[in-house]
Amino acid sequence: MIDSTTQERIIVSSDGTAGPYLVVPLDQLEFVESMLREHQVPFWADADAVSLNGKPEITVVNFGPGVDASRVQQLLDAAR
Repeated sequence: MIDSTTQERIIVSSDGTAGPYLVVPLDQLEFVESMLREHQVPFWADADAVSLNGKPEITVVNFGPGVDASRVQQLLDAAR
């Protein structure tokens, strides 16, 4: 999946101890949530969206420590 604001590939990050996560533009959040639900991937999205330097708002989608980050990345890569 391509980020609508940067035109870069959306990457699942696995740094940190809380579990994998991804940063997604707010305008793509509904699609990402729908895709994750369809594939029964547990997640929660931050309630707050952030806009830095006047750029479009972004939010974080979090996955628990038991979620396979590589599987989520494959789902994102296959999404159109």
